[in-house]
Amino acid sequence: MHNPAGVVYGRLPGFRLSDRGQAMAAMTAEGLAELPVTRLIASPLLRTQQSAQPVADRFGLTIETDDRVVEAWNRFEGRSMARRALLARPQDWHLFRNPTRPSWGEPFVDVIARMRPAVLEAIRSTDHGDVVIVSHQLPIWAVHRSVVGKSLAHDPRRRRCALSSVTSFAFEGGRLVETGYRDPAASLLADAVDRGAT
Repeated sequence: MHNPAGVVYGRLPGFRLSDRGQAMAAMTAEGLAELPVTRLIASPLLRTQQSAQPVADRFGLTIETDDRVVEAWNRFEGRSMARRALLARPQDWHLFRNPTRPSWGEPFVDVIARMRPAVLEAIRSTDHGDVVIVSHQLPIWAVHRSVVGKSLAHDPRRRRCALSSVTSFAFEGGRLVETGYRDPAASLLADAVDRGAT
């Protein structure tokens, strides 16, 4: 994504995909080509709308916006989360008192309270085909952890939820289950890491 200052996006408007991000979104859309995608839902933020566009183009779909799949809100929006920057602001240290909540932003339980119904409604909304929901890393990872029965508290550095990756869910046996994970654009992200890009 286009973030030359390295700030936390959160729900701030106007943050667009970088050229690499657009290429990753296109790769992911191509990676979905064999699926019968019949509906497309996205967070209202610009970067997710742009990520959804290649899927819309590939399958001839309209992007439906759902506010429930938006990024978690965060008190550090628009600010750098680099360790040096955090240590330089002792007035913010109290925000890290409870990482399991988290105390600096939207509680994980609130994220799940809006994300799970959105996912379930999307799955139930079509008799055939697949629904693609373009959301954000934390909301997707929170659904993953709730589905597999893990604590919602986690270390953000250990999330298995790369940019432009695909986590699949289904409703089976009366419950929401995870059915797969793919990372079609991994090669582009690995290239960015290898070159030290952000």
